[in-house]
Amino acid sequence: MMFRGKAAQSSSEIVQSKSSQALTERELLDRNRSYYDMLWSGARLIEPQRFNTWPLVQSLLPTGVRRLEVAPGLRPRLPIEGTQFLDISAAAIAKLRERGAQVVLGQVTRLPFADSSFDLVCAFDIIEHVDDDDGALSEVSRTVRPGGAVLVSIPLYAALWTAFDDFVGHKRRYDPPDLLSKLARHHLTVERSAVFGMQPRSTALVNLGMWWLLHHRERAMWWYNRVIMQLGLLLQKRLRLETGMIATDGVDEILLLCRRQRG
Repeated sequence: MMFRGKAAQSSSEIVQSKSSQALTERELLDRNRSYYDMLWSGARLIEPQRFNTWPLVQSLLPTGVRRLEVAPGLRPRLPIEGTQFLDISAAAIAKLRERGAQVVLGQVTRLPFADSSFDLVCAFDIIEHVDDDDGALSEVSRTVRPGGAVLVSIPLYAALWTAFDDFVGHKRRYDPPDLLSKLARHHLTVERSAVFGMQPRSTALVNLGMWWLLHHRERAMWWYNRVIMQLGLLLQKRLRLETGMIATDGVDEILLLCRRQRG
């Protein structure tokens, strides 16, 4: 998302009554579904070719590759044609189906697919949203074939937690050593990585965006979908992928290309 900041917010007007870190599994799911139904009901689908992830995705798509994207919303990174999609948002599913996508309603912790069904699984901005992140990573690992690729994006460092993390339904942020250990437990090895995300550095801009989302939601979403997101796409930087895990000091969010090892 565009409004994530670099420092904790202090405005009581922005902070919700209950942090998403303290929510039960059902409460967290309901908050996420409510937020993304609201977001996608007024959104326009953005073609995957417009994202800075596209050159990487293209390199992972030889002829006949079987692929899944979990929680794409209206911002899929994989091609719509030939990709299986799964999302919790009925609004997102309806709009993807309008474009001819194969899409099912479901959760990342209970993927309705057989073992080793896919050569490539894409899970941007999802693992941090679920209560059972080990269950989510287990399902992603289970459904990709050994040697297959997994693309994930992950927010880093609990110290960078903001009110916007609560607002969008994040359960946690990850310290890099713990993240690497967790991925390894699910037979996922980091092959390449890069700094990721389009969030602004300005805390004031984050606060302003949050205020509009809370008090003038329809108008805020109009500006987000038609102006802010478009500017973000124009200004996004080329991914600078490095072998293994990049140095993460000062990094808010990271993109990881992982490979599924044999268990």
